[in-house]
Amino acid sequence: MKQIPNLFTLVNLFFGCCAVVFVLQNGISVFYTGDNPQLVDMPEKVVIASLFIGLAAVVDFLDGFVARLFKATSEMGKQLDSLADVVSFGVAPGMILYQFLRLSFAKEENGLDVSLIWLLPAFILPCAAAWRLAKFNIDEGQQYSFKGVPTPAVGLVVASLPLIYWYSDNETVLNLLRNKWLLYGIVLGLSYLMVSNLHIMSLKFKDYSLNTNAPKIILVIAAIILAVILKWLAVPAIFILYIAVSLAFKKKSA
Repeated sequence: MKQIPNLFTLVNLFFGCCAVVFVLQNGISVFYTGDNPQLVDMPEKVVIASLFIGLAAVVDFLDGFVARLFKATSEMGKQLDSLADVVSFGVAPGMILYQFLRLSFAKEENGLDVSLIWLLPAFILPCAAAWRLAKFNIDEGQQYSFKGVPTPAVGLVVASLPLIYWYSDNETVLNLLRNKWLLYGIVLGLSYLMVSNLHIMSLKFKDYSLNTNAPKIILVIAAIILAVILKWLAVPAIFILYIAVSLAFKKKSA
């Protein structure tokens, strides 16, 4: 029984590895007209990677629940969970951003031959994820609130980008996701949020009083409304709202 939560954590890692595989398969679709390469779309397999990151997030939630259910929390489980999260919510999302940067350059003249230097900033995100998780592991005070945005939340935001791109017919949205400067901003912004000391609420319940849990209730109701209205675009909107509510109700979520 003691190892059941750790098996869930390994499933999280397994799904993260699957996500990386699908991100790497045919990262950019290119066809040729004579000698001229033509772009360009994100392939459906990157969307599958997003779904695997989503599955990893579900399992990541369940492993903590199962550990508490079987009273099998352990230091090894804590370390293993962070190692799995680095892959599922750090490396895999970093690879998605890498492919989006390739896509943004591919639409420019000679963009298919872009220097690797312009693509490597995508890997700032997994480095920040590793830093944030290491900081979390040595801080015993982050049970009902966090210092910095949790890595899974960031991973899910990045995982939503291929889904938004693939299923959106809004040209403005598509052009934004093909803008390299916006992508660099996303990398730096999300990385900063992870390593910062911003007070971010945990979705765990300390008690069941309405007063204490008001921020969580507001977030859940707003998330449902946004999901109905915005569909996949709701994910980054909910993420921004999550940060805003955390900061607005800082004392209540502490």
